[in-house]
Amino acid sequence: MTLRTYHPPWVDSVDIGDEIRMVSAWWRRPRRFRRAASAYQRLLAVAPASIAYAFTLFVTWWTLRGASDIVGRHLILSASTNLRNMQRDPIQVLLASAFWTDGGFPWGDILILLTVMALAERWLGSLRWILVVAAGHVGATLLTVSAISHAVARDMIPFRVTVASDVGPSYGISAMLAVMAYRLRGRVRLIYAVGLLIWYGYALWNGPTFTDYGHLLALIIGFVLGGLAVLASRRLLAWRNSITRTGPTAERAAVPSDPGDGIESAAAVALEEPDGRLDHAGGDRPQYGHN
Repeated sequence: MTLRTYHPPWVDSVDIGDEIRMVSAWWRRPRRFRRAASAYQRLLAVAPASIAYAFTLFVTWWTLRGASDIVGRHLILSASTNLRNMQRDPIQVLLASAFWTDGGFPWGDILILLTVMALAERWLGSLRWILVVAAGHVGATLLTVSAISHAVARDMIPFRVTVASDVGPSYGISAMLAVMAYRLRGRVRLIYAVGLLIWYGYALWNGPTFTDYGHLLALIIGFVLGGLAVLASRRLLAWRNSITRTGPTAERAAVPSDPGDGIESAAAVALEEPDGRLDHAGGDRPQYGHN
């Protein structure tokens, strides 16, 4: 794939009304459940990162389920992105915290990964999907930990917050949910974005925790990343179109050759008029101009 053929997925938006009408017509056809299962299978076939993430969450939950309460609590606390762990080994903690969940079986996270996040991966591709989720997780964690450090140093929050547990994929998922606003078109995009802000804002207003602040920060990171990606993609397409219209190829196509100018293409002459000097023996000698 070259720059002339590359099409950024960020500019591929959908009309929700058209999608609803298409699904409605699709649902009225026979064998809907068999076709739905086949469509879901095709979706998962192009979402390997989402499947791998969901499977990893299942494995870590199973590990906690087989461990004792003390060992399980130690594993969660050692992987938490609290201030104490971030000061000791930030890279390991940032990586490990995204693959552990605190509590029971992570039904919600796995369901979102195998549906909404799989749709997002099919839209953006696995590499872009991973980058967005990683940016949301890392960015929101660093901002939250910095705010906690600032607040603890000024006695604004209790010191126990620095050793609290904070694990899970929620920061990355929140960033991707924000990015998916750019998949929608028209007024629905604004309604969806405002709905996300209201949902996360209500959680922050109703008994805020530092995790709720992290979710809101991840949401903002997703909006910013998506906006920048869409803007860069549109400028890339505009620049490519301008190059195509004004480039050498376009100029040659726009200026036809004049049949009356008496100038013929050397390549055409070479193909259309064979060299008769080679038709007899010795035709490759120097006096015939062939060295």
